[in-house]
Amino acid sequence: MDLNQDLHTYSDIDENVFIQVSPYYVPERSSPEHQQYFYGYKVEVTNHREETIKLVHLHWKIKDGKGKHYEVQGSGVVGEQPVVAPGESYEYQSFCPLHSPFGNMRGKFQFIDQFGHRFWVSVPVFFFRPPEETLH
Repeated sequence: MDLNQDLHTYSDIDENVFIQVSPYYVPERSSPEHQQYFYGYKVEVTNHREETIKLVHLHWKIKDGKGKHYEVQGSGVVGEQPVVAPGESYEYQSFCPLHSPFGNMRGKFQFIDQFGHRFWVSVPVFFFRPPEETLH
């Protein structure tokens, strides 16, 4: 998968945690003639707080180009509950299959700090768009 292909980046800071998302189209896993579009996305979480935090829960809201809504919730991300020290970052990649060429995701991550306080951090809305040549 080529992460350099027209990569759009979406970012925001909430609760002193910086979230950056870079979605990308995966042509080798997609089949437009069968209305199957496969997208990957890279997420980077940077801790700008003064305490260590642990990502314990996620909640995604997914909308495809046909107006259908999906929700995904789970413990941690990609099977992990990463611990991020002050000034450090954690990065992971995941995927989202759609039955339309366009869509978007937004969500939130729940963290717990080293003192046991839980808080939510918003993940900015990001968009799935196939390369222009895929639509012809």
